[in-house]
Amino acid sequence: MKNQKDITAILVEFGNGSQKAYQMLFDSVYDELKRIASKQLSKERENHTFSRTDLVHEAFLNMIDIHRIDWKNRAQFYGVAAICMKRLLIDYARKKLTKKRGGDIIKKTFIDELIPGTENAKEIVKLDEALQKLREFDNRMAEVVDYRYFGGLTIEQTSEVLNVSRNTVKRDWAKARGLLYKELKDL
Repeated sequence: MKNQKDITAILVEFGNGSQKAYQMLFDSVYDELKRIASKQLSKERENHTFSRTDLVHEAFLNMIDIHRIDWKNRAQFYGVAAICMKRLLIDYARKKLTKKRGGDIIKKTFIDELIPGTENAKEIVKLDEALQKLREFDNRMAEVVDYRYFGGLTIEQTSEVLNVSRNTVKRDWAKARGLLYKELKDL
């Protein structure tokens, strides 16, 4: 994988509309996106119909359509990629809840294994609703959850993406986990 400076330079070129940068970016980040997709899918049921490759390609296509993002660095890029993958999986869970498709059981563990157990599509949707409530209460805390839990970013990377101190990220992470635990404990 290319180093951080190379990817950041490619992101800047891509942000300026370079078609060549599109392919260079995809080639440079593909392996890491597959790792993120594996992490996302490991929280889903075993026979999920999304493959790692499907999830990577769908998320990448969604991301390149987001023209309003000012790409700053690779940590931000991977965080946004993870959030796109999360959205795809939540949308998939919502579709599974429609009457014509029914709801399948999904094995999933939420927020640092604080809420263990067998989960289904309804609980995934509940998690998304809890995150939306958190976002209304404190958007930065919700962003910390997105980047840390779903994106797999470190405290340092999250700090860099959000442009806040590491201590702020640590505090927000602890508060957010507590609030989400309280919201989801009765599932």
